Amino acid sequence: MTHGSADLGGQRKERTMKTASLLGLFLVIAGAIALAYQGITYTTHKRVLDVGPIEATKTEHKTIPLPPIVGGLMLVGGIALLATGRKEA
Repeated sequence: MTHGSADLGGQRKERTMKTASLLGLFLVIAGAIALAYQGITYTTHKRVLDVGPIEATKTEHKTIPLPPIVGGLMLVGGIALLATGRKEA
């Protein structure tokens, strides 16, 4: 009985390490992208005029700025999670 419960604890620890490694990898990739683009840009289409069959729209480009410190922190946090996961493995 003790052997089975020890095995479950090992599986749980292994699953936690895999989750931390995947999260670390995601943070590294997201941090690199955040540093490269430094913001999220999107386009909206706004209807300006709608009179019968005549319709006019306006395209607006909007950007949500992403400070480089956010990308840097994501990158460093991801590297730390990857290093911790490998150290425990």
